[in-house]
Order: sequence, then C-alpha cells, then structure tokens
Amino acid sequence: MEIMPVNIEDAEELLSIYAPYVRDTAISFEYEVPSLSDFQDRIRSISSDLPYIKAIEKGEILGYAYAGKFKNRKAYNWSVEVTVYVRKDSRRAGVGKALYHALEDSLKRIGVLNMNACIARPKEEDEHLSNDSYYFHKKMGFHPVGTFHNSGYKFHTWYDMIWMEKIIGEHQKHQSNVRFGEWTVE
Repeated sequence: MEIMPVNIEDAEELLSIYAPYVRDTAISFEYEVPSLSDFQDRIRSISSDLPYIKAIEKGEILGYAYAGKFKNRKAYNWSVEVTVYVRKDSRRAGVGKALYHALEDSLKRIGVLNMNACIARPKEEDEHLSNDSYYFHKKMGFHPVGTFHNSGYKFHTWYDMIWMEKIIGEHQKHQSNVRFGEWTVE
C-alpha cells in the first residue's frame, strides 16, 4: 500500500468511497451525496492548505484522509479537524491506520499541534452507526473531550456527536506559524 497526495482526478473514485457513508450510515451527517463538481471543489479548497491523502494498492484507492481547518479564527490555526474514509471492502485491513499515521506526520511537519475528530456516536448501536469510529480514534491515541447530545438527526434517529483530540506537538509561548500549503507526504 502506498500513501500519496490526492489530486482532482481522484474525485470520482473518492466520491464512490464516500457516497455509501452518506446514503447508508450516520457516520456522515450529510443527507445527499455531493455532486462530482462539489467534491472536486472540496478537494481543491482543502488541499491548497492542508493534507488530503489517499491509500493506493494495485492502482485502486482504498481510502482517503484529510485535515480541515478547525475554525476560521487565526487563534485556531494550530488545530485541525481530521477525517478518514475507507472503502467498505478494505475496512479492518490497516488502511485507516496507515492514512492517519501519514496524515499526522504531514501535519507535524507544517506545525499543526492538535488533531480533532468530530464523531457521530449512537446511544445504542444500530444498522446505521456503531461505535467503531470511536474505538478506532481511541486506538490511534485520541481522547474524548466533549459530547453534544442529540445533535444529529438521520434515519429517524437522534445521534450524539463527540469530539476527540490528539496533541501532536509542543505548545509554546512564542509559537511558530503553521506553514499552510507546504504539506507533503513522506
């Protein structure tokens, strides 16, 4: 498996990975699958500043991950929100783990200090949402920091939303700026 930057030409394949999460799960709180054009715009917007990466094996994309700005105020520049999606037939094969390790390394190199994950969490597991994402993030070193109760409504069910964080750098009194747009994958 190889980890590489995503490009616009990957949009259709990435969208085919993401669409089932929208249609069939409460992992994504989107109701409608985005258009190819909208998805391409998302890739352009995010990857111009922060890592947007893919895992490839035998010429096929198995999953992707990216970091988005946490908030639009300058004081939040050192914090990002991270996301990972893995193709259904590639889950539990180390793809998400490999993507998150590469994402974390890339973020560290540009000066990001906090990785945050917003995760849908069921009160009781159902056919649309399990606790797998929570346990995956916990295994990756994230810690829960807050719960928003009944904050997402999908499939006639109310879901909680939790925030988890992972500190990946040293917080200093005179912090260097994040080098947006200079990210790489090694």
